[in-house]
Amino acid sequence: MDDPDCDPRRLAATYRRFDLVNRAVSGWGGVYRAHVRPRLRALGRPGRVLDLGCGGGDVVVRLAGLAARDGLEVEWVGADPDPRALRSARERERPGVRFVSRGSSELLADGERFDIVLSNHVLHHLDAAQLRGFVDDSRALARSAVLHADIARGRLAYALYAIGVTPLAPGTFLRTDGLRSIRRSYRAEELARTLGEPWRVETPAPFRVLAVADGTAEAHG
Repeated sequence: MDDPDCDPRRLAATYRRFDLVNRAVSGWGGVYRAHVRPRLRALGRPGRVLDLGCGGGDVVVRLAGLAARDGLEVEWVGADPDPRALRSARERERPGVRFVSRGSSELLADGERFDIVLSNHVLHHLDAAQLRGFVDDSRALARSAVLHADIARGRLAYALYAIGVTPLAPGTFLRTDGLRSIRRSYRAEELARTLGEPWRVETPAPFRVLAVADGTAEAHG
């Protein structure tokens, strides 16, 4: 999927099917209940949430749906600099959810600020310098909290994914890229060591890691 010359039809199919994969393995329902919902409720006003590197947009749309059912008023923004991802994401746009073609540094330069900044499956794509810039930018964009979720590397995760994704894989990059992603991902202790203070790393669900930190943006005035 990172190859700019990859088959666009298979890429689009991959983004569409990520919704099913993420619902099955990403653990965002639990992260929403433990981290996102309490922080949004504590604001006492409408919130703003950013999904950095949103890909096809399924995670931010799912979270928006959960928040709407809880009666929370939130503006949801998915950001991804890859125009191919944005084409797929914008098919999911709805009232209260929009997608922009921006990276974290561009959003900072634009003066954008959010209450919560999150990402899903982004960290393992970044080299050391990119990772440091990404996590620093995400804290500077967030007033309340930053939540970066990813796969936890492991042999069992690799084997179970290889089997479980098989029915969804035809016509997509789900199998090839998913297995590659697991090989490139962090174990919890590795991610904690790599990020350092003030980040803390949780394991919110089997085969998952979640890096959490407070935002450093000025509070809403």
